[in-house]
Amino acid sequence: MINKWLISADELNALTGSNTVIFDCRFSLADPQMGKSLYRQGHIPGAYHLDMETDLSGPKGLHGGRHPLPDARVFSSRMRECGVNHNSLVVAYDSNRLAGAARLWWLLSFFGHHRVKILDGGLPAWLSAKLPLTQESPAKAAGDFDAIENPNLIVDCDWIRKNITNRRLTLVDSREAPRYLGREEPIDPVAGHLPGAINSPWQQVTNEAGLTKPVEQQKQIWQALPMTEYPVVYCGSGVTACVNILSLSMAGLENARLYPGSWSDWCSYPDNPIEPPLNPSPDLL
Repeated sequence: MINKWLISADELNALTGSNTVIFDCRFSLADPQMGKSLYRQGHIPGAYHLDMETDLSGPKGLHGGRHPLPDARVFSSRMRECGVNHNSLVVAYDSNRLAGAARLWWLLSFFGHHRVKILDGGLPAWLSAKLPLTQESPAKAAGDFDAIENPNLIVDCDWIRKNITNRRLTLVDSREAPRYLGREEPIDPVAGHLPGAINSPWQQVTNEAGLTKPVEQQKQIWQALPMTEYPVVYCGSGVTACVNILSLSMAGLENARLYPGSWSDWCSYPDNPIEPPLNPSPDLL
């Protein structure tokens, strides 16, 4: 295997046995129906489709962000009907530089399932290996997966408010630099970042083909930043931050926590401080 969390297209194709469950996690923030449409057009044989909005997220509210965590019972039910058992090997893939696959990888860890692999390079790597696709959907199954939340892997808005000046804490903003700097905000109503956060865009974890960079390069990403012993990672809505948590794990830093609501939750509270300040002058950007 490439890495404890990664699997190549050839390795996935060579897997045999009935205790492997494959999930297609392709999605588009701009078009919530795109993932399902792409799945119907063709997917890896045996793969189930997971929808970012309904399977990998919970219902939206006034606060909590654009992709709240799914309810444990609902998530358990979805995994079971796809045949996930407590000892199943789960393989996740997407076509967006691991964003959807890393979300499922992180969710399964949060809910207590650790036999998970991400297809390195996603569906493009599968196609580059000249491996087949199908339009046939697998039948519902009957797994025994039981989701048990690990609250030690997450923080919420209140926790950050109380700890934002803690020098042992590193807030890592996973969004692109223009959004971090407050120069543009195409999705959320307010631009900027959490006070004191450093920026490490999630796309740098992979190359342009969506393949993860070697472990040494993952280590270099984090060694170049002023990291402390308690990293908390966020993005726009808690999805692409999971790619950075994957990178941290590859680099041997296993104690990162996710702020699931991320920027979309933080900026939903008018009294929360932000950097740069609202309506900053041009010389601050």
